[in-house]
Amino acid sequence: MKILQIAMMLLCCSVFAQNKGTLTGVVTDGEAANSPLAYANVAIKATNTGVNTDIDGKYSIAVAAGKYTVQYSYVGYQTIEVVVEVVAGQTVTVNKSLQSNSNKLTDVVIKATPTNREKETAILLDQKKAVEIKQSIGAQEMSRKGISDVEEGLTKITGITKVEGRGLFVRGLEDRYNTLLINGLAVPSNNPFKKIIPLDLFPTDIVAVLDTYKTFNSNLYGDFAGATFDIITSKGGKSVTKVYYGAGYTTNNNLEKFLISKDATSTGDFFGISGNERSIPKVLGTTPRFYDMTNNESLNQFGSGYDVEETKSPLNTSFGILHSDKFNIGKDGNSLNYLFSLNFDNKFSFEQGVDRYFSGVGEYENNLNFKKYRYTANTSALMALNFKSKRLNLTSNTFYLKTSENTIQDQNGYTNGASVNKSGIIRLNQLLETSFLNTQLLANYKISEDDKQNIKAGASFTKTDFQLPDRKSFKGSKIDESTSQMNFSGSSLYRQYFDIEGKYYISGLLEYNYKFGNDDLSKANKLSVGYNGYNSRFESVIRFLKSDGTLPTTFNTNTPDSVFAANIATGNLLYSEGSNAPYQSFLDESTNAGYFDLALKFGEKLDINIGGRIEKFNRKIKFRNPGSIDVPFKLENTNNLNFLPSINAKYKTTEKSNLRFTAAKTITKPVIMEVFPTEFPSPDGITLQGNKELKNSSNYNFDLKYELFPTNKELIAISGFGKYIENPIERLFTPSAGSGGQIITYDNSKKAIVLGAEFEFLYQFERLSKSLADFSLGFNSSLMYTKVTLDEVKGVIETVYIKGDRTRNLQGASPWLVNADLKYEFDVTKNWKNTTTLVYGVYGERIYAIGTSGLDNYNEQSFHKLDLIINNKFDKNWDLKIGIDNILNPYYQIKMGEKSAIAIRENDYVMKQFKRGIGFSFNLAYSF
Repeated sequence: MKILQIAMMLLCCSVFAQNKGTLTGVVTDGEAANSPLAYANVAIKATNTGVNTDIDGKYSIAVAAGKYTVQYSYVGYQTIEVVVEVVAGQTVTVNKSLQSNSNKLTDVVIKATPTNREKETAILLDQKKAVEIKQSIGAQEMSRKGISDVEEGLTKITGITKVEGRGLFVRGLEDRYNTLLINGLAVPSNNPFKKIIPLDLFPTDIVAVLDTYKTFNSNLYGDFAGATFDIITSKGGKSVTKVYYGAGYTTNNNLEKFLISKDATSTGDFFGISGNERSIPKVLGTTPRFYDMTNNESLNQFGSGYDVEETKSPLNTSFGILHSDKFNIGKDGNSLNYLFSLNFDNKFSFEQGVDRYFSGVGEYENNLNFKKYRYTANTSALMALNFKSKRLNLTSNTFYLKTSENTIQDQNGYTNGASVNKSGIIRLNQLLETSFLNTQLLANYKISEDDKQNIKAGASFTKTDFQLPDRKSFKGSKIDESTSQMNFSGSSLYRQYFDIEGKYYISGLLEYNYKFGNDDLSKANKLSVGYNGYNSRFESVIRFLKSDGTLPTTFNTNTPDSVFAANIATGNLLYSEGSNAPYQSFLDESTNAGYFDLALKFGEKLDINIGGRIEKFNRKIKFRNPGSIDVPFKLENTNNLNFLPSINAKYKTTEKSNLRFTAAKTITKPVIMEVFPTEFPSPDGITLQGNKELKNSSNYNFDLKYELFPTNKELIAISGFGKYIENPIERLFTPSAGSGGQIITYDNSKKAIVLGAEFEFLYQFERLSKSLADFSLGFNSSLMYTKVTLDEVKGVIETVYIKGDRTRNLQGASPWLVNADLKYEFDVTKNWKNTTTLVYGVYGERIYAIGTSGLDNYNEQSFHKLDLIINNKFDKNWDLKIGIDNILNPYYQIKMGEKSAIAIRENDYVMKQFKRGIGFSFNLAYSF
């Protein structure tokens, strides 16, 4: 009987299948020269049947024979309805092009990519369909929220916060745990003190999509614990030219007293282009030799002096131009896109606060009040070419980034525990210059016309430079507000030349993809096999000159050069080189990896990606220990071969919800300056010292996530994650040997456990009332528990050891954070669209540096940030953005904890404190 029932069921299914036909076609974007429109909606009206187009704009629907009304729609585009008759056993092809709806389109940005992934609804749908756990933000959302740079854009993603001057923290873990890709290719940092390029230097005008992977899959680099960021640059699209100008004012920063180096006041310096006036004197040559400069050499071989100019800081400014176009080539649908973007911005900033640290006897070693005047100029340029045919997609990108930062800083108080003289002054005159040049070539080729097989390849070359040329400082006593005194002895006058040059950084990828198991490729399994890797070389050179003299000298603090010159002429001031053997170091590093990823589909609900990565890592450090310049280099060689497995699973619980699970092994590599055997001293006695013996960490990562998509613009998600870290890398401080000072260095702990939870939602207030349809709310929060177990033997004994403990929180990890944004979107008039967004973020207190010598840890305090962005679009040509930044203007603080093992004799535990000010800005853009 059962066999008969089964046979009847199969017969019915067969008959029903024979009565079905197929509706198929391609949806294109009429606003972008009919390029494929990914993730458009295709629905059978008056039924529950519908699909989204794939990344190539294709769709396919199987329905019973009959006549239907088919709706083609996309957010911000006109909906098209077409009556179609489907015949049993046959395929009906309907291709449609959608045009923008000028009455509804409020979020248009002046760029387009072939897949239109920068649109908010497309990105949310992409997140829903992906098997791996990733989050993205596109050009449309960045435009709506008034986001001007990549770093600010990424803070809108769950679990990511921006920390003052220290980059992005992901899930409470600091910059060390992140990796950056540009269009899928590895790139180095232009700043050796940071793991990745400071992302606030990337303007969003050149970005299509920012992808963030907080879980690992095998085609990503194994250096992964916090996140991998992938910046997908814009490739151009329709013909458009955009020019913009912006200005900004920050309280206590602009239109106020400002100090700037006398040799940084030219037009070139305004644009961040300096000459060679800060080059090291030629008489010193390329190799240190403890040379005493003559009077004549000291007077004539320095192109830069100590004089500063007192002025009023003007408004911050920004301007740029973007142009893109698209051409059709021949009659085969071939096209060529190009995009050129040139951007400039500058900023005048002022900080005032305290700089302190404790000695091993519980008193301040340094107790300083500081004033810092900083002028920053950034220039970026992108040239992109994209050729596309039916099978080949070829892209060339060249990106250039240059930044300069002129700083004048005064620290007043005492150092080295000399509290009897509280009128000390340290004046720092510093120029920081970085450059980053990256060129890429990427290709995607369809081996088969239906894209069942394809090859993806890419290569990238990068050259970087980080310089602190002629970093000048002097120490003395402050007589009054304009006068200082010093005697030139004990290196009171100090000139430093520091350069880390990235000789080259070459990266590449090659990947083969094969889809199998189903003729409908959107439902097929997929095998990916590939290679990616990089090879790099960095060289550091640090040299310094010190002064010697005996007679006390009084001078104007801002214009001391004439007095210094008079002392040189009389022989009271002499310069001699104090560089020693460690002045030069080399770092060669390479990663080469082969990987596979098998994406399996088990019916309509379950997707599993199983991946494996074999990654070989090599690091060679050439260095000299202190001593003779002529001693041979020593070699520190690190070789690791790691197998890094991963699994990503997605179970579609309903049409609108998913359950995800991931597990993977990864590693964490140190930042360049954490491992470079170079000492980087500051005039206040703090020295940053690398540790060449640092080990890479091994990380075991687990994630479980449930997500619900109530509509195509809403999301509710909750995640749990865990990490087990072997040999975690951490920052610590310790008193330096000899005449006082403090060393900040890095070391490995034994192991760490990280457990956390994340919650996120995007909510449309239309659910509450039609009158609130213009309001929406985004919210995300993370909670995290960390526990570090320490080694039984360490070179530097932590305070917790002294107190008998063996565990503490992980350095750099926040126990909680919150991000939220409230949006109000409305039409002022028919041609005037307004979007107002209020953005808030806060993170919990975390360890900045581990305490030693009986002192408790230095803790970074919670920081609340509230911003208001008002975007206005007038007609199709004008865009006006008005912003208020850092409305709450809280203190940024680092405080020492109150659980030191020694008696603390001071009342104030604040180590560093200052305010940024409240910023007001506008940006006006015209497109034609």
